[in-house]
Amino acid sequence: MENSLYIGLSKQVVLRENMSIIANNVANLNTPGFRGQNMIFSEYIEDPRYMKEDISLVLDYGQYQMTDPGSIKDTGNPLDIALVGNGFLGIQTPEGVQYTRAGNLSMDAEGVLRNARGMAVASVGGGDITIPADAKYIAIDKKGVVSTDQGQIGQLMVVEFENTQELNPAGNGLYVTEAPAIPAEKTTVLQGKIEGSNVQAVVEMTRMIDVHREYQAVQNMMQSEHERLRTMTQRLAKTQA
Repeated sequence: MENSLYIGLSKQVVLRENMSIIANNVANLNTPGFRGQNMIFSEYIEDPRYMKEDISLVLDYGQYQMTDPGSIKDTGNPLDIALVGNGFLGIQTPEGVQYTRAGNLSMDAEGVLRNARGMAVASVGGGDITIPADAKYIAIDKKGVVSTDQGQIGQLMVVEFENTQELNPAGNGLYVTEAPAIPAEKTTVLQGKIEGSNVQAVVEMTRMIDVHREYQAVQNMMQSEHERLRTMTQRLAKTQA
């Protein structure tokens, strides 16, 4: 296979992955706390054996999250929270504590505070936050302290990270990281509100159109190159006949 076809194929593979990321962004336009993802492209130099020249391929180096905050909406639900700042809410999962910006919370039959996926919200120091069945009201202050008419019952695990790009999407609006979590000092918890997705529909649709056009352009280039090689082979065969 000619170098140009290798290069075109590598570009198409990356464009397909980029389209998947954009499609996921669009699918989460209305997901609370969702942060859109962008792809990072890089050049990969391949030194194939028995060839005089290196090949410059396209590589999907990774992706990064858009850190702009989503719009905050009033819900009137005392269990809903929005985080103002760079903090994340700790969630208990079978794989350990993971992190989210989605604050649409609820209680189960035992009064345990859970996220929209039914996972328990982590408290500072570990453990669940359980609201008494006979509580007359629920209050969550700016530090994430949860109280009822019976007094303080726990504090939401709200943490920050030195570099939020070190958090990797784990699905269901959750993020994982090996970076150490820092107790939130610059993040404020707002009760009765929810942060929406930071994805902008018009921007993502424009990106989707651009990627589609670029993919088609590469496809046309590869088709032209294939026709050129086939014509060359046919003419060479006739010459030697």
